[in-house]
Amino acid sequence: MLKRLLPLLLIALGVAGFMALRLTRPEPPPAVPQERSWRVEALTVAHAEHVPVLPLFGELVAPERVSLVAPIAARVAERPVRDGQRVSEGALLVALDDADLLPPLRQAEAEVADLEAQVDNERLRHDNDRQALARESEILASANRQLERNRSLVERNLTSQADLDTARDAVARARLSVTTRESAVAEHPSRLASLEARLARARAMMETARRDVERGRVLAPFDGVVTQVAVAPGDQVAARAPLLSLYPAEGLELRARVPHRYQAELAASLARGESLGARAEESGQRFVLSGLAGDSDPAGTEAIFTLDGEASGLRPGALVAVLLERPAVADALAVPFAALHGSDLLYRIDDDSRLQRQRVERLGETLGPDGERWLLVRAAGLAEGPGEALAEGDRVIATHLPNAMQGLRVEVAEGLPQEPVEEVGQ
Repeated sequence: MLKRLLPLLLIALGVAGFMALRLTRPEPPPAVPQERSWRVEALTVAHAEHVPVLPLFGELVAPERVSLVAPIAARVAERPVRDGQRVSEGALLVALDDADLLPPLRQAEAEVADLEAQVDNERLRHDNDRQALARESEILASANRQLERNRSLVERNLTSQADLDTARDAVARARLSVTTRESAVAEHPSRLASLEARLARARAMMETARRDVERGRVLAPFDGVVTQVAVAPGDQVAARAPLLSLYPAEGLELRARVPHRYQAELAASLARGESLGARAEESGQRFVLSGLAGDSDPAGTEAIFTLDGEASGLRPGALVAVLLERPAVADALAVPFAALHGSDLLYRIDDDSRLQRQRVERLGETLGPDGERWLLVRAAGLAEGPGEALAEGDRVIATHLPNAMQGLRVEVAEGLPQEPVEEVGQ
């Protein structure tokens, strides 16, 4: 009987022990609701005057570039320079062969000398015609007197009719000589004018040939850099064929297209005499806005910048990214691009470490403390939460949160990624 009750007794003791342990266990702490917060970087609001910058992409040009050509068809005798070489004013760039340059000049000089001789001969001929006309006029007068005597003698039957006819023939011959000589004297001005015109044309051709000879030695018109060399010694070039180009090393300009919405602002600054500069993003060269192009297109208007300082390896045709310094704006706030949510929204951190929306007006871009481009904004109105909008000393998040919203709890941590952390609520 005892053996049958022993298992039941053990089971009863086990159940009693379990119930005693359950009744004497400690009470667990009550569950507390947890709220998630996000670690962000914060920026302290400090309104100040900032210089907005406008990123532009332009091309370097050399407006004073000159293209030198061959004056006549000739062979290249010398070309002592190479592409990219710096030369001084007056330096020899290309020399054409004198064997091709001098014959046209010699021919033009001979033509001038021949026509000058013809002009002198025409003047001498005119003087002789005038003297001959005077003598032939005297002969005509003498023949007329002889004719009158013969006519008187015939009337008195003192001479024959044949003598009278002979006198008439002498008068006719003398009158013909006088008429011919008068015509020669009268034609002198036109003959002289024709010779002088031919002489002037020959002299012009001689001057052209002399100029071509001088231009056959191509000299640098200014200090510059040689480019676009198209010939080598021994080449036969045609008239007006390109030889090379030269541009002043310190006369480079940058032409960059500016959107239409900035054109009026830049034009007004230029009209006030303000100096707006631009800096190359890579090389650091400085440029100064000197004007706007006279024409435009749907993409914008070209702004013309002059290089301020040394070219430092810049070459025409290079594409340069620059930051144009626009007129300064006051009471503006510079924030990194990551701080902007949407197109015009910042988040201010209130005293309870919660986010408050703030609408802002975008003023452009500026250079931040790290040398990178930051966004320049100005508060567009009051914040949607308690407190004033972006007062001095306020903090705005500088980290872009895809899930940012009004009242979101954050934790400020410098340089930490945006990772969620658990925080025990009160």
